[in-house]
Amino acid sequence: MKEDVLKLLILKWDCFCYQSVKTAFKDAGVKLCELDFPIDNESTRNSENLAKQVANAILKNGADAVFSFNYFPVAAIAAAACKVKYISWTYDSPYISLYSETIKYPTNYAFIFDMDEYMNIKRKGVENVYYLPLAADTDYYDSISITEKEKEFYKADVAFIGHMYSEEKNDLYRHFEGLDKHTLGYIDGIIASQRHIYGASVIEKCLSQDVIRNIQKVCPVFKNGDGIEDVSWVLSNYFIARYLTSMERSDFINSLSGKYSVALYTPCDTPGIPLADNRGAVEYIDEFPKAVKCAKINLNITLRSIVNSIPLRIFDIMGCGGFLLTNYQAELEKYFVPDKDYVYFEDQDDLLEKTGYYLVHDDERLSIARSGYEKVRKLHNFHLRVAEMFQIVNGGSM
Repeated sequence: MKEDVLKLLILKWDCFCYQSVKTAFKDAGVKLCELDFPIDNESTRNSENLAKQVANAILKNGADAVFSFNYFPVAAIAAAACKVKYISWTYDSPYISLYSETIKYPTNYAFIFDMDEYMNIKRKGVENVYYLPLAADTDYYDSISITEKEKEFYKADVAFIGHMYSEEKNDLYRHFEGLDKHTLGYIDGIIASQRHIYGASVIEKCLSQDVIRNIQKVCPVFKNGDGIEDVSWVLSNYFIARYLTSMERSDFINSLSGKYSVALYTPCDTPGIPLADNRGAVEYIDEFPKAVKCAKINLNITLRSIVNSIPLRIFDIMGCGGFLLTNYQAELEKYFVPDKDYVYFEDQDDLLEKTGYYLVHDDERLSIARSGYEKVRKLHNFHLRVAEMFQIVNGGSM
């Protein structure tokens, strides 16, 4: 990279946090150019046409490096061909494209928020991946104004914003239909065990080769020809962990909505959760912050493939000044103090008890929300994360 002014090509797609990281790059003195990146129209793993589009944009703009949220193999191919660095920051987990053989290219700087995923890829001998937690844009969230009409619409005792993983595109477990009773019972046993465990995953470790072969008879999941992932990782994270997450989210929200006003913001119908007020999906930029700010308690139920790390929802809730009630995630204690910056629950009974407590103890709830917000504002913003990226990518110089 040049040591005077870095010229960065950003791949623009409908991702979270795009404007926030773009602003942070600009404030760091980076010169930006953009390429509309059509991830829904072409394969981001092996489209020769898309790789050429990225390469042409690099050359046309004289870019020194490429950046994208999430890792795209075609961008890695283009950057390597043009002999520039490719910086990515992945906020999805699981994210199978990280397991493309292209991840090994020396021109890559792949930042990953999920420590367990990061370590898994490192164990496969990949050197150029780096752990980087996510962030929140408190300046933007502070600028949000909410009308009285919107306050009335979004108000709730408890709000949950996210997928239920019961919609068809996310319910991959349905492909296990036809599985023999013995194997299905074995998988049910794994799920039952995992439901009682936070901070560690037992699912992949319990998938023996015999179980995998039986699954493949009804659900032909195999390694990608250009991938370093294991079939056990795919089945564990994309199929079983999502199914467990769907069960947990449904059970927890059903339990809460039997006692309290629960606003559910999700894109799918939820006939199995009849007492929750399903308000449909919220748009991330404008509507999400309003929903968080107007709820007394904001619930996080982490996707089970994220074993210990902090998902984006947590940073965004705290960055909006919302009160966070979450399942246990070990990494939270590395950066925040439980019962001071946020509150975690251990099981369904604990969830109900703590929800009831904080709904009637306004001063404590507001104090915790304020403390969490201040810590995110000072220590977990995009300007600091961009500086951390450049410390690794470019020795700290722009």
